[in-house]
Amino acid sequence: MTKVLKSFTFIWLWLLIASIWPAIIWAQTGTLTGQVTNLKGEPLVGVNVTIKQPFRGTTTNLNGEYTIGNLLPGEYEYVVEASYLGYSTFEGTTTVREDETTEENCTLKESATLIDEEVEVGTRIQGRSKTETTLPVDVISAKAITSAPQVDLSQILHYLAPSFNANRQVLADGTDHIDPATLRGLGPDQVLVLVNGKRRHSSSLVNVNGTVGRGAVGTDFNTIPTAAIKQIEILRDGAAAQYGSDAIAGVINIVLKDNVDATSMSGSAGSTLDGGGEQFKYDASFGLKVGDKGYVNITGEMLFRNSANRGGVYTGNVYSANDSMDALLLNQLSFDRANAMKVGPAKAFVSTLFFNAILPLQDETELYGFGGVTYHRGRGFGFYRLPKDRDRVVLELHPRGFLPSIEPIIADQSLTLGIRKLVKGWNLDLSTTYGKNTFDFNVFNSNNASMGIISPINLYAGGFVFNQNTTGINLSKIFKPKGIKFINLSFGSEFRLDSYSIIAGEEASYINGGDTLSDGSLRAVGVQMFPGVEPENELTRTRYNLAFYADIESELRKGWVMGVAGRFESYSDFGESYSGKIATRLQVLPKLAIRGAVNSGFRAPSLHQIYSSKVNVQFIEGEPVRVGTFNNESQVTKAFGVGRLKNERSLNYSLGIASRLAHNLSLTADVYQIDIDDRIVISGLLDSREDEEVAKILTPFGVTSAQFFTNAIDTRTRGADVVLSYKSLLGRGILKLTAAGNYSKTEVIGNIRTTRQLEGKEDILFNREERSRIESVQPRTKMQFTTDYELGKFSALLHLVRFGEISYIHPDDGDPENWQLNTFTNRIESRDQVFSPKIVTDATISYQLFKELKFSIGGNNIFNVYPDKLKHSVNTSEGRFVYSRRVTQFGHVGAFYYIRANLKF
Repeated sequence: MTKVLKSFTFIWLWLLIASIWPAIIWAQTGTLTGQVTNLKGEPLVGVNVTIKQPFRGTTTNLNGEYTIGNLLPGEYEYVVEASYLGYSTFEGTTTVREDETTEENCTLKESATLIDEEVEVGTRIQGRSKTETTLPVDVISAKAITSAPQVDLSQILHYLAPSFNANRQVLADGTDHIDPATLRGLGPDQVLVLVNGKRRHSSSLVNVNGTVGRGAVGTDFNTIPTAAIKQIEILRDGAAAQYGSDAIAGVINIVLKDNVDATSMSGSAGSTLDGGGEQFKYDASFGLKVGDKGYVNITGEMLFRNSANRGGVYTGNVYSANDSMDALLLNQLSFDRANAMKVGPAKAFVSTLFFNAILPLQDETELYGFGGVTYHRGRGFGFYRLPKDRDRVVLELHPRGFLPSIEPIIADQSLTLGIRKLVKGWNLDLSTTYGKNTFDFNVFNSNNASMGIISPINLYAGGFVFNQNTTGINLSKIFKPKGIKFINLSFGSEFRLDSYSIIAGEEASYINGGDTLSDGSLRAVGVQMFPGVEPENELTRTRYNLAFYADIESELRKGWVMGVAGRFESYSDFGESYSGKIATRLQVLPKLAIRGAVNSGFRAPSLHQIYSSKVNVQFIEGEPVRVGTFNNESQVTKAFGVGRLKNERSLNYSLGIASRLAHNLSLTADVYQIDIDDRIVISGLLDSREDEEVAKILTPFGVTSAQFFTNAIDTRTRGADVVLSYKSLLGRGILKLTAAGNYSKTEVIGNIRTTRQLEGKEDILFNREERSRIESVQPRTKMQFTTDYELGKFSALLHLVRFGEISYIHPDDGDPENWQLNTFTNRIESRDQVFSPKIVTDATISYQLFKELKFSIGGNNIFNVYPDKLKHSVNTSEGRFVYSRRVTQFGHVGAFYYIRANLKF
């Protein structure tokens, strides 16, 4: 009987289909079309337009137009909904006529209600807003990025995110060209950078000169074009259990554009008030729709930045150490003392090309990919080599001395390919990401003095290459058991392969040519400014690590969210590491939630830190010193008893509130503590001139001083973040106000770890200057206030940032006996200096000339504020420096003014 019933049912269904199929084939359908505009009649791009029952959807093009086809005609009323961030939602009903196009236009009114942006970082649940997550997340929109007076990403974030710091460095070799970027006052290598949720590779350069982040390897933010960015999410909490190594201070996720059927172009030009620093930037971005839900978005960008000189007037001897002879030669040969140094940000030409794409397939499957290439050529100057220094200057080549420059070529490539698929209710994400960064050093207008007159003046001095490949699989699913709103379970695995190479320079850049002075002493070996990498330092090293992780997030009851995560990683070179996280958010009142987290983390020593080996020249008190950076496998570090590096370990605590005080007013406040054990630092300089035992070790290597990486210290960071946002209709326009601030204090705790061979040298291994780079060279406080007002075709933006005080601490001046004469005051004084807080003001005014064209004019630091000048004459290096080259809050080029045009069609 059952078989007969099944057979009958099967035959009946086929007869039913056969009877209605011709009607379906030959049925006439209708089309719904229209335009979405704001109250001013301006088209809105990217509005989500949907109909319900059946669900269909699309987005508006550049003209605000949409089309939804293949709709059955008749008396049935379709519910049309148009929604757009920052606007009230439109909802209406319409009918579709047979074989005709029905028009339904929508007008959206801008809302004074604050809309929370959705975020991807810090949670594996899609659709979470930044106030719904258990961890604090800042979101910086594309509009904020494109409205900023700054043109490159690191500087934009420096002004828009209170917890983020990145300053351009000067006279720091390769670091002139890659801004060391930090979060919450920690190191550049203690913040993890993601692009579309995937790990971004680091730079190939390790910072070894006297800058913020000395000894660290960070990510070069400026290889990512700002025009390609949809939004930036800054997770201000440790997240190593979720994302792996480096995520101690937090995570920065850069989300790329997914626009379709739109093309945008912009161009800007500007200059500083006090001369130099011209900047020109051009970009273009367009998106193509692929199928119903797919897209390809391509962005190109070009940036030219000229250098700006804020150096002083050199007051020392030029041609001879003898004052009388020097005066005589100056009368005969002359010398431009005002240009004996060029102190300012490096010149740069940067071109980038990025793409972001999704290709939908059948069966809830999509392919995705993104990546890009960046070419960066720069020019950064070094110390002027004066003709009186005949051990370093070949007078036959440079009669008046020379100002050398490093003109690096930085090449960066990245590519991510992946597939997302729904498999029996599980969201599967399988991807592989490749990244490569190359840094080649070219030295111009210099010489290798030991080669004498046959020395070339332009040389290739070597370079560095870093490759990283990360392949991962992630599975996630939302369960809804009885009595619990939901449980989101995610787990997965990652395999990462890193490779680091040091490339030797051309022979003339490092060779000992044997040329001597008249007294028989050997002249300086290697090209001046950046002695070339020698073949014995050339190497390629690789390592791999395998990770497994699990992440559970659940809303146990209404208003109470709990998250737990754990991660295990195994490295091929130093062993295993475990990390965990527990976080919660509780809605205690309708408009108030409290949140908190405890997590453990780690950071694996980078291959750069393990294997870096190089000789370079550092100017100390105005005198050049050959400094050797030795890796932990070298004979030098073994002689000092320094062993292999181990991973840093961290423990983070955070507690905060998230409150919607009113429909248009929100407040978040979080306090935190970050403890880091076995923090990796680069040592102070062990000087052979001051220690006979050190001299015995270093003499065979032809260097005066040595430095190396070591797990020397433990640190504790305590701080707080506050963000207050307000949005309201004001007259016929809309006003947005934001006040935000960060307080972060890092201290070295406990004793300095050293070896038996270096006992008693703790103050050299990690001296007071190195301590200050951890504790006081970044502002402990940073506050900002933003006013954004739009009225008709006009808009105005005012942005103020208060940078807290910072300090420079001289390595020797802890003892008053080492203080020196300050000719500015004619007193014996310490060379330490505290630099007072400063307020920098940015402003922009824009006008929408046509629907497609907008003009803007504005400036960064419009009141031409500079940091405090150096107060001790010794720190000016005989007048070369007016402002500190070692520490800075916001640079020292002064006011910058610009014009910009944006075109969309």
